[in-house]
Amino acid sequence: MTVTVSLNHVVEGPVDAPALLLLNSLGTDLRMWDAQAAALRDEFRLVRCDARGHGGSPAVDEPWTLDDLGGDVVALLDALGIESVAVAGVSLGGSTALWLAAHAPQRVTSLVACFTSAFFGPPNPWLTRAATVRAEGVAAVSEGVLGRWFTPAIDPEVRARMKAMLEATPAEGYAAATEVVAHLDLRDDLHSITAPTLVVSGAEDVATPPDMGHAIAAGIDGAEFVVLEGAAHLGNVERPDAVTSLFRSHLAKETR
Repeated sequence: MTVTVSLNHVVEGPVDAPALLLLNSLGTDLRMWDAQAAALRDEFRLVRCDARGHGGSPAVDEPWTLDDLGGDVVALLDALGIESVAVAGVSLGGSTALWLAAHAPQRVTSLVACFTSAFFGPPNPWLTRAATVRAEGVAAVSEGVLGRWFTPAIDPEVRARMKAMLEATPAEGYAAATEVVAHLDLRDDLHSITAPTLVVSGAEDVATPPDMGHAIAAGIDGAEFVVLEGAAHLGNVERPDAVTSLFRSHLAKETR
């Protein structure tokens, strides 16, 4: 396993409130959760972090795996003194959340896997994208990525803000994380997840279509599955209020 990376992070909310960890997607940083943070920071001890090679988190020179991304998060929880936490993630962050629930189950009280998959398909398209980014930078793929992130109805200002976030992602961090996506496969791990789980898919998500979300939910005993209309791949950004409501409803079940 690669050496653990110290993740850039923000902690908000009451110290004695239930902890909620939010994990970002490929090509974003912790700001992708701004809307959820504004709504939930008074109810939870809210922890947001940048995955390695994204935002303010450093990268390492050698290749990474999903085990490495999950190990970074466990190390962050240890550093913050958080024994257990509800975890939500989008896309690669959602896969990392699934990894945590399967491989560090004692740390995960509840799970929300958003717009994600346990297996993203054949590696070649992802490896090609990684090679393009290394050669030409993130801007070379940004328009194609944005077309998958959002529906045509997205607010142009939101799209512009997210494009800037995407293109600010370090090229090597983006490429290395894309290679993680190419090779990750959690399908055999799903049956071991015992945390109460909500899986959310976007009805218009072409990157991780609803059938991928359904496959996750089918593999986890008792998991709930929701398809969100009017959402593509970054549904928490495009339909923030709806996603926040889903979070509240799911997490409230665990505190009754």
